[in-house]
Amino acid sequence: MSVPVASFQLIAAGVLDLVSHCSQNGWTMAGDGEEIRMVVKGLMLDPGSNAPIVILREEGSELFLPIWIGVFEASAIQLSLEGVSAQRPMTHDLLAATFRTMGVEVDKVVIHDLLDNTFFATIFAHRGAETWQIDSRPSDALALALRLDAAIFVHESVLRKAHSESGAPQGSGDDEDKLRKWFEELDPDDLGKYTM
Repeated sequence: MSVPVASFQLIAAGVLDLVSHCSQNGWTMAGDGEEIRMVVKGLMLDPGSNAPIVILREEGSELFLPIWIGVFEASAIQLSLEGVSAQRPMTHDLLAATFRTMGVEVDKVVIHDLLDNTFFATIFAHRGAETWQIDSRPSDALALALRLDAAIFVHESVLRKAHSESGAPQGSGDDEDKLRKWFEELDPDDLGKYTM
């Protein structure tokens, strides 16, 4: 899914405000270089674009990271969160079944970079002494991790970049105000409200 640059900057400005809101409320970010263990809290829709957002939340804290994803990936994540199996295997189901059949274990997935408005993830897997680091989109890595009960991590630098690379938002003032208000009023208990 492609998000227009102006929309991404507006969204990123909202993330910047969210991180600022977190620090003002005593919520902390981990130190430099750490992988922060996260869980998929749920999915919700961007009120401006109706694009799905997967919400990652640090275990045991209020720190969370929204990542805008595609509709198909959102569907795959939601099915897994609800414990629902599709009538026929979806791509992520097929990949998970292939890994199981081949004796490959997924140790963790790590969202490790944010570059040019794009998040990057790696799937860490092994079979015996053989290990692999597989490049992935975060949404695919998350859908796979949920199916295989693999740990999910976000590198601390990603949170920092989401905060610092946002720049000034561009776009209509009304859209900016709506998104800022949405982030300001976002209650962590509302996360996860997404229906297919």
